[in-house]
Amino acid sequence: MKAVVKTEEAFGAELLDVDIPVIGPRDVLVKVKAAAICGSDIYIYNWTPYAHGRIKPPLIFGHEMSGEVIETGEHVTSIKKGDIVAVETHISCGSCHQCQTGARHLCRNVAIFGVDTDGAFAEYARVPEVCCWKLSKGTSYDLGAILEPLGVAVHGIMADDVNGKSVAVFGCGPIGLFAIGAAAAFGAAKTFALEVVPERLAMARQLAPDAILINPKEQDPLTTIMEATDGLGVNVAIELSGNVEAAGQALKVLGHSGRVSLVGVPTGPIELNAYKDIIRKEAKILGVWGRLMWQTWWQVQNLLSMGKFDPLSVVTHRFPLADYAQAIELATKHEAGKILLYP
Repeated sequence: MKAVVKTEEAFGAELLDVDIPVIGPRDVLVKVKAAAICGSDIYIYNWTPYAHGRIKPPLIFGHEMSGEVIETGEHVTSIKKGDIVAVETHISCGSCHQCQTGARHLCRNVAIFGVDTDGAFAEYARVPEVCCWKLSKGTSYDLGAILEPLGVAVHGIMADDVNGKSVAVFGCGPIGLFAIGAAAAFGAAKTFALEVVPERLAMARQLAPDAILINPKEQDPLTTIMEATDGLGVNVAIELSGNVEAAGQALKVLGHSGRVSLVGVPTGPIELNAYKDIIRKEAKILGVWGRLMWQTWWQVQNLLSMGKFDPLSVVTHRFPLADYAQAIELATKHEAGKILLYP
């Protein structure tokens, strides 16, 4: 089969002919129909410090995908040949304290599909049964490929109620755009979208026509949000950019008894005034990691069934797998929405 392989500890990757994976007794073999590029794939391709400390070449990377099951292991019971599946990327052990107390996404022995194991940028992928989310017949493969990052956004938004509340989303990359659409669909009364890339702010406008758009390079977020909320601040702030300054701003624009969800991975330590921005406000600060297994996936399914938000509108570019380098280069510029690859 054809696969995009990180062959060495350096920039780039190669499209190679490799063996089709051999599955184990609790695995399924999936014919990949669509795969999406994530920020971590960019890090792996560009060989950033994150990749240097984590990746062990050779590796078929990519983890956001959907496809058709063409073979099942002898002990697989919940998935059958012909099923259409999306992939939950956390491969949990099922036996540690976290797994046994409802936090499988925080498994102490977790492996990540496409990071610690071979993944999705290939014609076929070996996927553990425990990671398969079965899709209804007729579900778009494109939609299946973006459910994993959509789940990150939904987990961040729905870590607490947003219905009737004001929500500020810091960072309008693909997951931020998903968060804006999800916040509106789940009943947010007022939405603020903060982003420095004009093209992404325009996409936010399409998803939430009533959103207040803020470019922090041109406007002061604190002044703009406080004026728009009569000095009260927002009820909910979702930080998705990973920018240290943005994380600090998310705390500052938060109103009393508000909630901050930190989703983006910060590029360094976050400076804060604990008394003014947290203690005096009785603020709630929540870390968000991945998706709750499988609560978030059910929330995503409910979101889609509402018909109030089409996450496929966030997909802006599609490439054949052979053009992976061009696709990743475009994703690196941070001007596109979600980018899909097709084996």
